[in-house]
Amino acid sequence: MEFLQITSPDDYRVQQIFNSYSTTFPEDERREWSQFVKLFDHPNVKVISVLNNSENIGYLIIWDLKNHVFVEHFEVFSEFRNQKLGSHITDYLFKNYPRIILEIEPEHLDDNAKRRFSFYQRNGFTLIDEMYVQPSYGEGKNSLKLWLLANYTPENLEEVKDEIYDIVYH
Repeated sequence: MEFLQITSPDDYRVQQIFNSYSTTFPEDERREWSQFVKLFDHPNVKVISVLNNSENIGYLIIWDLKNHVFVEHFEVFSEFRNQKLGSHITDYLFKNYPRIILEIEPEHLDDNAKRRFSFYQRNGFTLIDEMYVQPSYGEGKNSLKLWLLANYTPENLEEVKDEIYDIVYH
C-alpha cells in the first residue's frame, strides 16, 4: 500500500476523490468544490491518495495542528470496502502520527454509524468527547453533533477543539 500526497487540485486523482467524497459524506459534513480545491493551498493540510497495487482506493484529508493531526476525512472507495484496507490505513496513520483526532457520527444514529464506531475502536481509537459540535461548512449548511475520537488522551480537550474550530473550520 502506498500513500501519496497530492499537492495540486489539477492532479487527475482529485476529481475521483471529490466525486466519492460528495456522494459518501452528507452535505453538512463536507466542503463544496470551491472550498475543497482551496485545501491544496493551505499549509496545514495534506490530501493523501491511498494506492493499493497502483490503484487509487481511497484518500485521507489530514490537518497538521499544534500537538496532533486531525483527520477530517478518511474514505476507502465503496468498491474496495470490506477487504481490511481501512485497517491498513489506520496502521499507516499510527506509524506516522503519534497523536490523531477525528470526528464521527454518534453510533446511535444508524447501523453505518455503529459499524464505523466499532471499526475505529478495533483500530485503536477511543471516544474522547460525546458533546462535540462540528461547525457549519458554510452558508446553507448545518453544524452537527458528532463524536471526537483519538488514539491518545489530550491534556486539554477544550484547547484541542478550539484549534480544530479555528484552523479547520475557519
